[in-house]
Amino acid sequence: MKTTSVISATALMVWMFVGLSSGAQEPVAPATAADSNDAVATSAEPSTPASTNSKVRIVRLSEVKGEVQLDRLTGKGFEGAMANLPVTEGARLKTGNGVAEVEFEDNSTIRVAQNSLVEFPKLEMLPSGAKSSAVNLLQGTVYVNLLNTKGNEFSVKFGLQTVNLPPDSHIRLQLTPTESNLAVMHGDVAVQEPSGTTIVGKNRTATFSAGQSEPMIAKSVAEQPLDSWDHDAVQYHKSYANATSFGNSPYSYGINDMNYYGSFINASGCGGSMWRPYFTSASWDPFGSGAWAYYPSAGYSWVSPYPWGWTPYHYGNWNYCQGVGWGWRPGGTWLGLANNSFVNSTAGSGTIRPRPPIRAPAAMQSSLVPVNLKAVPASTLSAHDTFVFRNDSAGLGVPRGNFGKLNSFANQTSQHGMATTTVYYGGQRGAAQGGPSAASAGGYSASSRSSVGNAQSSMSSMGAAHTSVQSAPSGASGGGAHR
Repeated sequence: MKTTSVISATALMVWMFVGLSSGAQEPVAPATAADSNDAVATSAEPSTPASTNSKVRIVRLSEVKGEVQLDRLTGKGFEGAMANLPVTEGARLKTGNGVAEVEFEDNSTIRVAQNSLVEFPKLEMLPSGAKSSAVNLLQGTVYVNLLNTKGNEFSVKFGLQTVNLPPDSHIRLQLTPTESNLAVMHGDVAVQEPSGTTIVGKNRTATFSAGQSEPMIAKSVAEQPLDSWDHDAVQYHKSYANATSFGNSPYSYGINDMNYYGSFINASGCGGSMWRPYFTSASWDPFGSGAWAYYPSAGYSWVSPYPWGWTPYHYGNWNYCQGVGWGWRPGGTWLGLANNSFVNSTAGSGTIRPRPPIRAPAAMQSSLVPVNLKAVPASTLSAHDTFVFRNDSAGLGVPRGNFGKLNSFANQTSQHGMATTTVYYGGQRGAAQGGPSAASAGGYSASSRSSVGNAQSSMSSMGAAHTSVQSAPSGASGGGAHR
């Protein structure tokens, strides 16, 4: 089978994070079960449940690439972050040579660029059921894209200014020690500052400088290197946001990743339809690998390393179907931080379930406790510009939204143990390692083939898993010479 693909400017820019060795990726390289038990004693009893206060909300750290840290108010300051960590009120998110995305309950998103610092001073549920969110940008660049959810309140403070965002708005904010820059891609936003309120309309840019009484308003939005990354992420969320198959889930965040990384199948011998991730066999275990994250208000919360691993670990239930494997079904109550009972109550094949530690982490211990009851192979970018899809990776390592429909690769993997796509760059060789300035390099074409063999466990290659590529219709030109 032959597949042709093209790489976007975003893809080449993000490629600079390939192979980074950072603390941000340590939690998704779980320790052995014995190691976990040595670090912190475990028990079959779930840890302290979360507060029932209706104001308590959690949002999702939905994507992590490169050096990303999160201060979860554990008293340990910033620690390495992994995707699917809950973000709570008061938390702080910091990036170095990396980027991150935070997803809110209605699928609204914040994307945090390199060398940035944000905090979340307010994540509150209003009496009406609407959400009130406040974000502080303390350094760097963020993109905010809000869905058209009526009644929600959303504000971002940057320097001495606060921008109040209506539903269906899209902005880029940049903050330096000397000035701040607000670009409005969609909507009309109100900026509150000490001297009054300024309305900034669509396709306008406001620059606020120290010692300047009035902002400078430009009638355009100048393009920045990371704009294509933001644009592609917005399109991804729109393309895979269909929630019709997920029952009455009160929240839509995470569903787009489930639509991309898996599908519902008809398991007639096991009670009907159930969702299964691609790249899994009947022996794959949804709780074989992950981490326990400590939160002072709730105890330990289970965090899945899979890119789709949010909704199925807070809502619905997993069941084991003989001859098919583990599948997920929607229904029941949404569980927030206290989802450890969800893990322990999973019905099925009699496999061992991970158990949360029984006490808070000690002074010298991490608040993120890795678990590896079963090794998980990751799909990776390997030598000779080849991306390898591995069986039982369950999508771990596959960049989101970039290979088109994954079912054909999944079918090859289930038959042969792995499938590969050979990537050819256009433009200057090695441009992908050059950072944002390399984003203007050309495209590539890719041919896809099946490879017979067993997928090897390679959690250490998680850095390469964050490569971003985009698939084009078959027959499209790659725009560059093959290597």
